[in-house]
Amino acid sequence: MTTSGAPGAEALHPAYLRSGFAPRPRTLVDIFRETVAECPDVPAIDNGATSLTYAEFDEAASAVAEALHDAGVRVGDKVGVRVRSGTVDLYVAIMGILLAGAAYVPVDADDPDERARTVFEEAAVTAIVVNDLVITTPSGDTAPGTDNSDSSDGANGTDHLADPETSSDSDHAHPHGSHEPTLEDDAWVIFTSGSTGKPKGVAVTHRNAAAFVDAESRMFLQDNPIGVGDRVMAGLSVAFDASCEEMWLAWRYGACLVPAPRALVRSGVDLGPWLVANDVTIVSTVPTLVALWPVDALARVRLLIMGGEACPPELAERLATPTREVWNTYGPTEATVVACGARLTGHGPVRIGLPLDGWDLAVVDGEGMPVAEGDSGELIIGGVGLARYLDPEKDAEKYAPMPTIGWERAYRSGDLVRLETEGLLFLGRADDQVKVGGRRIELGEIDSALLRLPGVTGAAAAVRATTAGTKILVGYVTVEDGEPANNAAHGTAGASSNADSNAGSNAKSGNASSPAARHTTPLPRSNSSAPNSRPRWSRASPWSTPCRPAPPARSTATPSRGRSTSAPTNPHSTSAAPRRGFATSGSRSLAPTRRAWTTTSLTSAAAVSRRPSSCRGCAPGSRPQPSPTSTTTRDWPTSPPSSTRRRPTTRTATIPSTRCRARLKSVN
Repeated sequence: MTTSGAPGAEALHPAYLRSGFAPRPRTLVDIFRETVAECPDVPAIDNGATSLTYAEFDEAASAVAEALHDAGVRVGDKVGVRVRSGTVDLYVAIMGILLAGAAYVPVDADDPDERARTVFEEAAVTAIVVNDLVITTPSGDTAPGTDNSDSSDGANGTDHLADPETSSDSDHAHPHGSHEPTLEDDAWVIFTSGSTGKPKGVAVTHRNAAAFVDAESRMFLQDNPIGVGDRVMAGLSVAFDASCEEMWLAWRYGACLVPAPRALVRSGVDLGPWLVANDVTIVSTVPTLVALWPVDALARVRLLIMGGEACPPELAERLATPTREVWNTYGPTEATVVACGARLTGHGPVRIGLPLDGWDLAVVDGEGMPVAEGDSGELIIGGVGLARYLDPEKDAEKYAPMPTIGWERAYRSGDLVRLETEGLLFLGRADDQVKVGGRRIELGEIDSALLRLPGVTGAAAAVRATTAGTKILVGYVTVEDGEPANNAAHGTAGASSNADSNAGSNAKSGNASSPAARHTTPLPRSNSSAPNSRPRWSRASPWSTPCRPAPPARSTATPSRGRSTSAPTNPHSTSAAPRRGFATSGSRSLAPTRRAWTTTSLTSAAAVSRRPSSCRGCAPGSRPQPSPTSTTTRDWPTSPPSSTRRRPTTRTATIPSTRCRARLKSVN
């Protein structure tokens, strides 16, 4: 990727040029197949109520892949995912989409429908997988054996789906009949916050993703590598790219992914006892969340990876032990999750470290020339991890060549760092972008959302800290004459951007007359009267994103293994019935039309669990009974029953292909 003769190429620090050490090219499907072949009977996913071995996981995901193919999804297409967090079905859906050769486009189940519509439209998804593994596609692509019943909650988040028959990504060269993706096919598309009020879609190819997964295997736990018996916490939203790290820290090595209940993740403190109860040994999360846990909650954790936001030095000092590796990682979504990392010892400054094998890093001044060691500048990223924007104009702008250092394609991060031989030191941002709970947020996007509220004439968003040190996102608004301040404040709670399950959202009426208020205005304690003049910096936006609901009240009881002490809530339970179609021709009106949708109902992933009733996290006989979608029941040969395992009955669920069947076991 380097062009010879560039004026600053010779000044680049050799320790930061690792593209020549990139892992061998392969796809995520290659990695998964290898793990399944090596340890088929080892647990792959365990959420306390349902457990799948790698063989069962492969079987369930392959069923989803076949159903997607029968529904018209082809290699290179994009498929939306909107399944409840913490469920086994969520990860079966993701793997099924990958096995189908498509890219998954995740939207958190708790995100507003408006966010889902925007994301799925911008990505031009061909289908959507929602709760209970229901597949929704345009009616022109009905899979054999499916009905036209309404899909489950979560499917009403789209107003545009690409037609599989005309999708430009569906017909690039692949072996006839092959569902396997190539290196250049996209693995996932994740949307980040946009300064103009519109989220930016970032597409990561299988080559990017597999290189990241393999490069991390050369960093962590080299003396005692991750393997069978390790249990990896999955606590991040799949709409957050760090969730990809969680998943593949398990699936590359034969470890078990352990999804955490969303209610516990939101509470923060209650997640500590859950880690102990579930024997979690590997955690990848944000420093804000780790800071809430007592030290003894991490007693069994031998690898702790932090990223997404700055790590306080005192936290690093408290967490680093001789028996636990603690890493601080850095990487934008545009460079495939992680670009560099540093092991923390509790001594010295907290660095973001050196690049992964396959990644190149450069620190440049305002003229694009490399800075000398000890100087600061903007971080530029190159190498095998470079993804791309779905928007060609945005891609050409942010990934333009860097002729001063001889790079044909480079990502301008906007982050300021200091170049040192031991590793980079993060200094901050060169713009208004902030991090809350690990989520990257453009304050301009929040401003635009606030300005869409009735009666609001000016708005500003800022990050503040509570007395406990927790970062929260605060919105300040000015309102029109006669508009009660409280009304604006209540409306703002539904218009703030999704920050993170751990980040609060607060809106106050106050003086928002200057962008400097982002950094100088103290945390508001009460509502106050607002000026009537519209700030000169205010701007309107055609798009806004309501925030997710406030987290439930924290439970004081110790959670049982794998279970939440708070009853799960369905964010769609009070919403209207899903709309079956939206007008898309000529305008982006969200008015419902009569276009029919096809829904393909698969048996839930809980159906293929072979785990006995006395599984980890459940008392004997207490495992929840999944609701079968099958119509045919027959006995299945099983081993003689024992005192700890009741004889199961297997139901075969018919789905859109005679070759694609999932088995359901329930304790009678």
